[in-house]
Amino acid sequence: MAADRGRHQSSSRGRGRRRSRQNRRRGRIRVLAAVLVPAALIGVVVIAAPRWAGGDGPSAAAAPASPDPARTSPSPAAKPKEKPKATTVSPSPSVTATPPRIPASGPGTFTVARAGASSGGGNAYRVEVEDGSGVDPDTAAALIADVLAAPRGWGHGGAHTFHQVADGPAGLVVRIATAATTDRICGAQGLHTHGEVNCRVGETVMVNLKRWQTGSPEFHGPLADYRALIINHEVGHWLGHGHETCPGKGRPAPAMMQQIYGLKGCVSNAWPYDGQGQFLGGPSVP
Repeated sequence: MAADRGRHQSSSRGRGRRRSRQNRRRGRIRVLAAVLVPAALIGVVVIAAPRWAGGDGPSAAAAPASPDPARTSPSPAAKPKEKPKATTVSPSPSVTATPPRIPASGPGTFTVARAGASSGGGNAYRVEVEDGSGVDPDTAAALIADVLAAPRGWGHGGAHTFHQVADGPAGLVVRIATAATTDRICGAQGLHTHGEVNCRVGETVMVNLKRWQTGSPEFHGPLADYRALIINHEVGHWLGHGHETCPGKGRPAPAMMQQIYGLKGCVSNAWPYDGQGQFLGGPSVP
């Protein structure tokens, strides 16, 4: 009996010691958890914080161990913005041509074209360009010679022949002059050109520089064609032709029509004849 009581007491003391050890372990676990959990939460907050929360970027400790090639150079977006530098762009002459300088008046003196002059037969004519107009006399004379010799011009079929002279008498003088000089010379014979149009005074054809350089808003065609119209119209007067008007809607305007004042249903035309040799005339204007 006494032995049973001793064993029971010994067993009870053993169980008590085990419970005591277990309680001590649980206490240490609780203490450790109390320390580790807040630290873990702090780590989560640091990792999850946005970049702008702590400055411009991650700290050096957070940088990757090996450099990332994509990060070695700053992104263009991260560079400070620079003011754009002013640049000068030269306009292309093929897109935006500078209009020629057209003086409104000149000295009233002229230079005679000499290149192309000959002693050929036919009607002798001279080309003169007002000084300071910006037009080269020899270049202008070459253009006029082409118009007078063109198959669709007044020389069609050999009806009239022309040759340029630089010296001696000339039955026809073509002068390219500023608007003021044109107005003065034409106005002396009662012809009012108003700074805009051309005229013929006796043996002299006065070509308004403005029209020679810019054409006419009523003429739908290249400038070279309008220059041909100027010569054909004024030389036509010199040959004895009067003004004509539109022969019908959609038909070519006669070279002797004052096309600068409107086409009246006709289409622009610079030549007295068409390509088949047909004369392009119209009703006479009284």
